[in-house]
Order: sequence, then structure tokens, then C-alpha cells
Amino acid sequence: MSFLAIESLYKSYGTVPILRDINIEIEEGGFLVLVGPSGCGKSTLLNCIAGLEPITSGEIRINGKSVAGLHPSQRDIAMVFQSYALYPNMTVAGNIGFGMEIRGVPKAEREKAIKAVAETLQIDHLLNRKPSQLSGGQRQRVAMGRALVRNPQVFLFDEPLSNLDAKLRVDMRTEIKRLHHRLKTTIVYVTHDQIEAMTLATKIAVLKDGVLQQFGTPAEIYNSPANMFVADFMGSPAMNLLTARIADGPSGLSVLLDRPDGEPLALPFNGASSKLAAYKGREVIFGIRPEALTDPDGADRKAHSSAEGECLIEVVEPAGSDTFAITNLGGKEVVARLRADANIAVGQKAKLAFNLDKAVFFDPESQSRIG
Repeated sequence: MSFLAIESLYKSYGTVPILRDINIEIEEGGFLVLVGPSGCGKSTLLNCIAGLEPITSGEIRINGKSVAGLHPSQRDIAMVFQSYALYPNMTVAGNIGFGMEIRGVPKAEREKAIKAVAETLQIDHLLNRKPSQLSGGQRQRVAMGRALVRNPQVFLFDEPLSNLDAKLRVDMRTEIKRLHHRLKTTIVYVTHDQIEAMTLATKIAVLKDGVLQQFGTPAEIYNSPANMFVADFMGSPAMNLLTARIADGPSGLSVLLDRPDGEPLALPFNGASSKLAAYKGREVIFGIRPEALTDPDGADRKAHSSAEGECLIEVVEPAGSDTFAITNLGGKEVVARLRADANIAVGQKAKLAFNLDKAVFFDPESQSRIG
């Protein structure tokens, strides 16, 4: 049975719909990430779970109990906000323990809980400092400690790392993941950063304009995107999405990609589904991630369906562990991810290997995945 269940949830402000028919389930101890561009409704959905926003219709259940209509204090949740919202006149210990003090928890019990949480977050040496004496990462740990000390059924995080610099974001992301493995508490986490979503989540919900685009594991979202929006949004660099034609080839279907400098590139595709076969003679959107397009020596030898094609290299970008090469196919720039020592140069034609096991196809009109 799901621990947190959201069923047919709608949220409107007056006549303006914000969330439309949201259906999500997460198991106990799961890490659900709500991701999407600004204004997609992810923070509103988090606030609905928290009880900070009333829902228009639908159901929210935590551990089998409906919480729709319950006050936030009755939902057994704890929230960590984007802003740390620490009391500047209190010490770290005072900030962490303030909620318990308000609820009348005895002092000895408070101190024991504060000490345990501070040790978990490795801030026990900061308990007597004020927020003004802390770094951004330390303040965020204190905000997390204030939530942890409540030992809730569900933790809610609203873009908690967005105020931190790039390196600290990576460090804190690791800390949050380590904390989740240790505590095994159910977490709902909002971010617009798809790297955070991929690295932290056990399940991801991708939203756009208040509509759930796809819900699944990070691998499902990344490898089998439900539509072109998810394919483009998830992944860095983004998936290459190219106009192609499906045609008969020597031993089955082929994918034809226009090249600016010659005949179309024909990629024999052995693993075509019956649904893709229905597009023979028609245009489709061919999606392939940069790491599935590489130099032949770096290609995946286990791929069941692969092909090579000669492409004119327009840009080469060394990136340490990888080299990125940009060519033009299907009327668009295409990014290939090559080995760091790949022998490739601007202005020359080079063979690139396409791992067609990793290819996905979309209908140009509906933008939904084919097959």
C-alpha cells in the first residue's frame, strides 16, 4: 500500500486552474521529487500536501489516512523552506528546539533530541552560535534539524538548496541523500534542477503547466520519456530531438536524417516496434541522448541495434573527462559525447556511432512517445 497517495487532485484560484488531475503514489521511505520549470505548480502541490493551500477537489492520504481539510499541525509533516527562516536572536540549539518548547516538551527531553539531531547533521559544535555566525550550508542544516527533531511521517523540502552556491549545492545534495538512507523517512522534494531530481529521487513527478507529464523512477524518466517535454527537460546536455523519416531499408526499417552537406544519413533500425512501423513514409521526431552518440571506439559493444554514419563536425568542446562534438542532422544542431582522447577536429567529417537501443521516437503532432 502506498504511504503517500495523491488522487485526482485539482487546485484552482478562482477560475484559474493551477493543478489538474494529479495522481501520484509513493511508498514508505520513498524519496519523491517534484520537478518542472518555474510556474509549473510543483510548489503549489507541495503546499497542498502540507495543508498550506486548500485543494479544490481530490484526495491526499498519508499512511492510509485522508488529510484533505486537516490543519498543517494535524498532518504529522515537517517542512524545510527555500529561505532558512531561522530566528536571528536564538542560538542553533534554540532554533532546533523551539517547536518542542512551544509544544511543552520537557527541557531534558528537548536537549536530548537536539543533541541527537545535531550529531546526525554534524552541527553539534555549532549549537551555541547564532545564525549570523553560520555559513549558508550550516544554516540549511539547522533548518533541516528543526524539521528532523519533530520525527514526522513525511518531510517536505521546498527548493532547499537554491540559495547555495554550486559547490555547496552538490555537497548538501550528498548530505540529504545520506540522511535519507540513514533515516528511511518519506520525503517530498521540490526542485527545478533536473540533476537534483535524478540524483536524489526514488520516484520523479515531472510537471508542466499544472499537468503531470510523467511519473516514474529516474531510469524510466531518463530512458523512456513519455513525451518531448520530458525528453528535453530531463538530462544535461539535453536529448537531441531531430526530425527524421521512417523508410524501408535493406533488412527492415531505416531512420533517415537530412544532412546539410549531402545525401540523408540512413540508420538501419532492427528493433523497430509495430507502432513505429505504422509511421513508414512519414516524419517522426527521433530522440537520442548525447552519450548514445559517440565515436566508434567508445561505442557500447553490447548494443543490439547500432549504426554508424559520417557527420561534418562543426564544433569541438573538450570537457575534461569527455569531449563534446556538435554536428548538424535533421536541420538541427546535434551534440555527441565522445571519449576525452577521441581523434576529432572541426571542419572534418568523422564517423559517429548511434546506439539505437537508446533511441526514442515521438509523434510530431501529439509530441507523445511512439511505442
